[in-house]
Amino acid sequence: MIRLEESRILVTGGAGFIGSALVWGLNRRGCERLVLVDRLRSTEKWRHLAPLRFHDYLEADELLPRLLNGSLGKFDVVLHMGACSSTTERDAAYLVKNNFEFTKSLCHWALEKNVRFLYASSAATYGDGSAGMSDTEPELDRFMPLNAYGFSKHLFDRYAWRAGLLDRIVGLKYFNVFGPNEDHKGDMRSVVHKATAQARVEGTIRLFKSYRQEYRDGEQQRDFLYVKDAVDMTLHLAAHPMASGLFNIGSGVAHTWKQLAMAVFRALGKEPKIEFIEMPEDLRSRYQYFTQADIGKLRATGYDRPITPLDVAVRDYVSNYLVPNRVLDPSTAPFPD
Repeated sequence: MIRLEESRILVTGGAGFIGSALVWGLNRRGCERLVLVDRLRSTEKWRHLAPLRFHDYLEADELLPRLLNGSLGKFDVVLHMGACSSTTERDAAYLVKNNFEFTKSLCHWALEKNVRFLYASSAATYGDGSAGMSDTEPELDRFMPLNAYGFSKHLFDRYAWRAGLLDRIVGLKYFNVFGPNEDHKGDMRSVVHKATAQARVEGTIRLFKSYRQEYRDGEQQRDFLYVKDAVDMTLHLAAHPMASGLFNIGSGVAHTWKQLAMAVFRALGKEPKIEFIEMPEDLRSRYQYFTQADIGKLRATGYDRPITPLDVAVRDYVSNYLVPNRVLDPSTAPFPD
């Protein structure tokens, strides 16, 4: 068992959505010996860092040179969350360089230094789900991602598998994670974030129509996971050195977009009104209609915390973060803790 509160931890993407949430979770566990890496540029991501406690921050382009020259010192754990996470990004060369080549270099450095390495993969690697959504490695060749982002993540999963690295590292296949600190993500914000704004301003939530006969409008299904649960799952795996390989990080339950929208209306205390709109044509062939994580492998490592129910998670997010426009702050602990 690794005592995270006593560990020196490197968090890439530390100002981003899941990265900053992990720093929040580490702070709440008493861990402040953190070095954060990101690309702030002209974004508002710096707001996520303001309430967090950490030792140092540096821009991503400085990371590998400083690791190689030893000027950053020693680490016990690397939480590699840094990536381009846009599912609509078309520059595959950029995605491969950023999400594959950088991850490969950082992974090999960590293994050479005997540093525990966890990295963000994605449920986008599973494609349309026709090959299942199993996090057991022998299934990897069957998956066909639907977009370049999913391909770039799948590329490293397969590389690590074929190179025999997955028995020494952890890959985290995040499903549809939503929650505080995603405000900077633009079109990649969760539907909860977008729908809350729509419902407050217009009284209506807009959802995509379905283009498959087996799914009625709004009844496409996704595995929605609150970011606080994603943090608990990730830090559980970080602290258990015997855990290795790929792990699904999801709720284990699929909900429809309509159920999600209704949860937003309930959180806001508004009468539901849903409008179905056309999906952009270039997205229709790359759209996942169903995702659901099998989290049996995660549970087998001893993770026994209950998953926050969707209604409870949406209410906490909307009431404690979106409406008051707050970011995650380790000095406060709104429900659920």
